Amino acid sequence: MFDRINTDLTSTQQTVQPTPITIDSSDESSLNLAIAIAQGADERKADNIVLLNVEEVSYLADYFVVMTGFSKVQVRAIAGAIEQNVEDKFGRSPLHIEGLSEGTWVLIDYGNVIAHIFTPTERDFYGLEAFWGHAEKKSFTELTASTELASQN
Repeated sequence: MFDRINTDLTSTQQTVQPTPITIDSSDESSLNLAIAIAQGADERKADNIVLLNVEEVSYLADYFVVMTGFSKVQVRAIAGAIEQNVEDKFGRSPLHIEGLSEGTWVLIDYGNVIAHIFTPTERDFYGLEAFWGHAEKKSFTELTASTELASQN
């Protein structure tokens, strides 16, 4: 009797294989994605945009892009501009978005790059740059200034 029940159960079970997500996590494409995120944020006047290269110190992502918006409305606008810029340049949508309804800390996860958009109070409170202080840090302002200088020469 138990054999028949076990056979009946196994014959109705289906094997579901998860669909693999293919992400090119090479440094160059991750850096380009991080820069596109920063550019989208810059279009909406995000402040203090920082790229943290965390690939050597974290399995979460290759880069974090951290920035400040000065109101909930601006934080949401920055998030929208990032999504649009990445969609336009790479044809990619985020894997996950958190915090959009609250608007004080929005996280946009692209797999190999994660954007963190904070209000000033939230950014000070969570201190991601201090927490990931051992990661290589690049200011978007410095990055764009060095790129502009290189293109002028």
